[in-house]
Amino acid sequence: MKIVVLDAYALNPGDLSWEALEALGECAIYDRTAPGQVLERAKDADIILTNKVAITRPLMEALTRLRYIGVLATGYNVIDTTAAAERGIVVTNIPAYSTPSVVQMVFAHILAATNRVEHYTGECRTGVWSRNPDFTYWDTSLFELWGKTLGIVGLGHIGMAVARVALAFGMNVIALTSKKKEDLPEGIVPVDKGTLFKQSDILTLHCPLTPATTHFVNAATLSLMKPTAMIINTGRGPLVDEAALATALNEGRISAAGVDVLSSEPPAETNPMLAARNCTVTPHIAWATFEARKRLMDIAVGNVEGFLNGKVQNKVN
Repeated sequence: MKIVVLDAYALNPGDLSWEALEALGECAIYDRTAPGQVLERAKDADIILTNKVAITRPLMEALTRLRYIGVLATGYNVIDTTAAAERGIVVTNIPAYSTPSVVQMVFAHILAATNRVEHYTGECRTGVWSRNPDFTYWDTSLFELWGKTLGIVGLGHIGMAVARVALAFGMNVIALTSKKKEDLPEGIVPVDKGTLFKQSDILTLHCPLTPATTHFVNAATLSLMKPTAMIINTGRGPLVDEAALATALNEGRISAAGVDVLSSEPPAETNPMLAARNCTVTPHIAWATFEARKRLMDIAVGNVEGFLNGKVQNKVN
């Protein structure tokens, strides 16, 4: 059984072990694979594991031994799942492995915006506080979460976990969700899209990227928001019209934003979010804690083992 891992580095830059996978078959593990290298590297593969390397219909037609594709992530849009199903190729993903880590990043961005920790650390390091006549110093508005309204788009594993933390902070929680009101925990109020944008002090995105949700945050929806509101995106970059959000930030029509994802990754240096006013940007690391990557590795190996034993799990096609 030949197993090929096409882009191993993001999951395991050296602090995890591939031994459990290597016990399941002959393994070829590549840190990174360019599109033009896939066919040569995977030509004898029965099993492919990939994160961002696309496996298209033409590739599947050429990879005649291929029987299984394991996506090393939750999203599986890099795979032509229809073509895979037609050829009897099983496709699996890794659901819910990073929920605690992503929730942590959501609130890291929220607290960075509300408490302005980076700004005030800079003020202290440059002597501003030392020269201040009072024991305390601030030159921005400071923002308490208690009693504020958090709007959540999507109440899957992550969205629901974010809601629980928000409630612990004493926030009001509203959500755009397909779930019925009677199926929601106490404290979460379902609302329509317009109400979500109008009432949210903080809006955080946790929905899948689809044609309907592409540019969910755009010039029109931003115009509905309070000028004191902020946007958090740890979901998918294209959920946000970045030019529209950057303009709203720079013009003071939105107070702040925190994003861990951008529409193109790595981004062009000219991406407007990188220089936007009151915008914190992290380089797609919400998922990447050691603990989350260890869970991902364990589930990925379990998926392969299940396939080999005829007990397929986490199948998406």
